[in-house]
Amino acid sequence: MKSNRATQEPRWVRYGLLAVGLGFLFFFLGLPLVAVFVEALAQGVPLYVEALKEPETRSAIGLTIGIALAVLPFNIVFGVAAAWAIAKFEFRGKSVLITLIDLPFAVSPVVAGLVFILLFGAQGTFGPWLSEHEIKIIFAVPGMILATLFITFPFIARELIPLMQAQGKDEEEAAVSLGASGWQMFRRVTLPNIKWGLLYGVILANARAMGEFGAVSVVSGHIRGETNTLPLHVEILYNEYNAVGAFAAASILALLALVTLVAKTVVEWRMKKETEMLNTVLAPEKT
Repeated sequence: MKSNRATQEPRWVRYGLLAVGLGFLFFFLGLPLVAVFVEALAQGVPLYVEALKEPETRSAIGLTIGIALAVLPFNIVFGVAAAWAIAKFEFRGKSVLITLIDLPFAVSPVVAGLVFILLFGAQGTFGPWLSEHEIKIIFAVPGMILATLFITFPFIARELIPLMQAQGKDEEEAAVSLGASGWQMFRRVTLPNIKWGLLYGVILANARAMGEFGAVSVVSGHIRGETNTLPLHVEILYNEYNAVGAFAAASILALLALVTLVAKTVVEWRMKKETEMLNTVLAPEKT
């Protein structure tokens, strides 16, 4: 007991650290969110609703959600495949693959957008061929999808790799030894074990896809009603001194952020609960 008391911090230190943490959250996270909704509703609910009903705003909302949904299947397939390969197998170039997965975290989104212009722009590497076949990627939705995909593809893989490494491969090997096919092993063994980690990665990737600005801004062309996502639309409205419209659109992004936060918290709670239940079941076996 004495040793435990000796290693405990004084009460004023704990309360001081708690106050600093809560103060930081309030001033840098809570207060800006509140300010967005206050400014959006400053001139009344009718004007707020009218701002959201603007065709360009509705188009930006639809495009933002559409791009997020378009990149989601690719993120899931790549994330699961990459995590499975890295966690379950040993092969040459494994460290290189891990480095490439982390590349979007190190490269500026603006630089990533410029790379796509150099590849698919009118004067880019594939530009002349694309023009001959009347295929438009840059300053169009396909380019925005590619840029968003590049920015978001590490999230699911990065969430699943440590989880699958911790789980090991004993269960998969046992399923194969009992005659299960590859698909049966994945569906009945691997997927149930990673479902919450996969959902967690999907939530993070989806949030980043809807909030991405830099790379999408470079390749979009800022065509009103066609290639403006919500973040780009907010910038345009704010630069035009349309405060109500800008903050109304920003409030949608804030709501999406809050929904993401709630979903993330629920998934974390379920993951923790299942881990505790598993540890409880395995504890008697170890003893």
